[in-house]
Order: sequence, then C-alpha cells, then structure tokens
Amino acid sequence: MISLIAKIVAHLRVHKIKKTYTKSSKIQEDILSRLLKKAMKTKFGKDHGFKKISNYDNFKEKVPIRDYESFKHYINDIQKGQENILWPGKPKYLAKTSGTTSGVKLIPITKESLPFHINSSRDAILFYIKQTGDSGFLNGKNIFIQGSPVLKQLNGIFIGRLSGIVAHHVPKYLQARNLPTMKTNSIDDWESKIDAICEETCDKDLRVIGGIPSWVQMYLERLLHNKKEKKVIDLFKNLSLFVYGGVNFEPYKRIFLKLIGRKINTIEYYPASEGFFAYQNDQNDSSLLLQYNSEIFYEFVEADQIEKKHPNRLNLSQVVLNKNYVMIISSNAGLWAYNTGDTVMFKSLNPPKIIVTGRYKHYISAFGEHVISSEVEQSIKFAIAETKLVVKEFTVAPMIDVSKPDLPHHEWWIEFDKGTNPSDKFAEIVDSEMKNQNIYYKDLVDGKVLQPLKVVNVPTGLFKKYMKSLGKLGGQNKVPRLSNNRDFVTGLNKYIKKTESKN
Repeated sequence: MISLIAKIVAHLRVHKIKKTYTKSSKIQEDILSRLLKKAMKTKFGKDHGFKKISNYDNFKEKVPIRDYESFKHYINDIQKGQENILWPGKPKYLAKTSGTTSGVKLIPITKESLPFHINSSRDAILFYIKQTGDSGFLNGKNIFIQGSPVLKQLNGIFIGRLSGIVAHHVPKYLQARNLPTMKTNSIDDWESKIDAICEETCDKDLRVIGGIPSWVQMYLERLLHNKKEKKVIDLFKNLSLFVYGGVNFEPYKRIFLKLIGRKINTIEYYPASEGFFAYQNDQNDSSLLLQYNSEIFYEFVEADQIEKKHPNRLNLSQVVLNKNYVMIISSNAGLWAYNTGDTVMFKSLNPPKIIVTGRYKHYISAFGEHVISSEVEQSIKFAIAETKLVVKEFTVAPMIDVSKPDLPHHEWWIEFDKGTNPSDKFAEIVDSEMKNQNIYYKDLVDGKVLQPLKVVNVPTGLFKKYMKSLGKLGGQNKVPRLSNNRDFVTGLNKYIKKTESKN
C-alpha cells in the first residue's frame, strides 16, 4: 500500500514541478518581490530601503553582496533575542556551521524556510520513484549518518547542526522506518556513535543509506569489521539506494562498490544551512535541478569577478551554460545577497540545472592556473577508471618552495585502499587528465614553469585520524579537496611523522 501510494504521489508531484520549468525566471522575479515586501519593516529592510526597491536593478543598487562577516552584527542582535532583524519575528533555529574565515557561523532558519529543507529532499525521492518505478525501499528501514540532534536554546532560539535540526522534522510516515534512534544519534563521540549505529542497524532490513560519503564509508567499514562480514550486501540484502551530499561521490564509487558488493542507485542532494539549493532529478544526468521555487532568490557572479568592488550580478534569466559562477542568495530565512562561497556551472537552462564546481576560495592558482575542485575530481575519477585502483581519500596543494633542479608542482596527497601499491603510472594519468581539464595548467607544465604533479602516499587510516585530532571527525566536516596554501597538508605531514615516530 505504501509503495502504491508513493507511486501515485510521485506521478502527481513530478508532473506539477515539470509544468513550472519554462516559468522559472518569472517565478524567481515573483519570489524577490515577495521577500522584499515581507521583510520591508525589519531592521535590515529599513537599513536598505526595501520600500523603494521595485525591481532587480534597484535591489542590486541598495543591497550589496555580503559574506558572513558583514552579516554578523545582525546575527548578534538575533542572538540577543531581538526580533524583526533580518526577517519578521525571530528565526526558529540558528544552524551552526563551520566557516573558512569566520570560525563557527550561525545561519538563521525560520518557520517559513524550514519546510523547503524537508520538501526538497522529499521531491528528489519522488523524482527517483517516478523515473525508476522503484518504491519498494519505502517498505524497509533507512539510515542517515548525521550530526547530533541535541540542540541548545538561547533567548527562545534553538541552536544546532543542520542535520540535527532536520532530524527533529522527519515526516511522520517515515519516523517508524528511520534510523538511528534519537538516543544513538545523540552520542557525542563520533567513533562511539558509529559503533552504536552499527549495533543498532546490523540486523535490520536496511534499504536506504544517506550521508556524506566519507562518513558513510567509515560506517560501512566499521560494520564489516564488527560483524566479520566481507560485503555489506550480506548484511542488507535489500539495500538499493544511497543518498548523499556535501562532496562529489565519483572518487568514492569504486570503494563503495567494493564495500557493498554490488552497484546500487544514488541520488545527489545539494543541501546547506543557508538553504536546500538543488537535487538530482534524473538517474541518467548527474546535474542537479536548481530549487528556483523554494522562496530563495538566486544571483550569480562569474568567479573571476567576485572580488571586484562592483561585480556584475546576474539573475536566473541572464546566466549562460558552462560558466563558473559564485552563487548568491536571498531567502525567507533572512539572508540578503548572501555569498554562499559555492561555485556552480549551468548544464541546462530549461529546466535550470547545475553542477557544483567547488568553493571559490578553494582552488590552486599559485602560478595563474586557477585549478578548481571539479577539475581535480574529474582527473582522479579518470585515473581510477583507467588503473582500477581504489582511492579512499585525497587532497591537493601547491608545492612552491623546491630545490633545484626540481620545479614547483602540485602535490596530490592520496590514501589508497589497504594493500594497493600505486605506480608512477597513476600520477602520469592524473597529470595528463589535468592538462585536458585546465589549459592554463597544461601551458605551465608544457612550458616548464611547473613540473608534472607528484603523488604523496598517505598511510592507511591517517586522513581519518588527522581529522579526529583536529576535532573534525564526522558530522558535516570534510577533507578539503584542494587549497591554495599548504596549511592542511603541512599539518597532515606533521601528524604522519609523529605517528610514525611513535611506532
């Protein structure tokens, strides 16, 4: 009965969404108008003359692009319990998230914005059911490896991680099927929590697993170790779907296939504390459907313009395909021309579909090459496919300070699966594909300004242990794919040497 109802709902909902594809730009225009009208009497609205804004050009004139630091004094007022600051009343939650320059950030989530975090996730599943006809997974259990649902309260506002906040709003029809239990999910220590989740789920009819790939990988590995099994499919015979977000899944595909024992379907989400921005709506297309009808108004700035004083801001009707844009949002959570820091590229305009190409501050351009996350991920994906090697984790950083006759180069710190012995061929393949991905990198290597990249082998398990030593194990924490400095790999190298000296 549940499967049948789900198929009917999927058919109706998907049809309704598809009817809006051609109207996406008009929908965005209407959303901006509604947001401005609703927030006109807030402190932010008065500070920026919302009453006098009648169109998008007015909005750009009166509301500059801001990062979190520029919003912080408004957030501080909210924390003090003041009302009508960024949005009418008080936000229901402040989502705690890590910032690259701001330390911990607190992002408002209002009673108006919260449903879109839930509904977008639901719609992604309904698209999947409509396309595949598979709704049988709803008859079993599902698990999401997530942050703690324990929330703190400050002046009538609850504070916690986004995944922990969402855990309090699981739809009633899923609650009986959702794992782990609230008690297990509330365990503070990440490794103890993973052990408890393993124990709680090992004998269940688990059909859907969700979470950031690296932490789901940890769960699967611990599960097999604890239960002395070789493949996850021996424990969960009906496992059919993996739902993920936060990082590119491609580098993890081979190891997941090895751990699970067979290929299963996947759905990619693009959630953030600032909003649920997009999801995969087609199993044959890796690009993501932008959530243009979720009371978020989107703007886009070409990545090489974002640091300018007056960058050229574009709305949805003005973007073009295959350009790297920084995504700017305004929403019913009370964010206004907020720089998400994420870079995206449009792969379709009708409907608007994107791929996430990285973070605009996460790149390597020590010599003007401007290598971005999607390029390194594509290159390592290609090398994995060519060599059949299994990569568990990796990060990339520039090496500038070298002794002659060496030239500067990119270092790829890679943890291969236990027992894997990579040859120089792997580095050659990655380097060749990087040249295909980035013409500036190719010119620099061919012109002998850079030498071909080098691979540094990271001992098994040390990425995870290093992240734990930083207090960044689990939850929404992720190993950075690449950096324009050596801070992360320098710390990792010191940790590796320290560990080896103890042994």
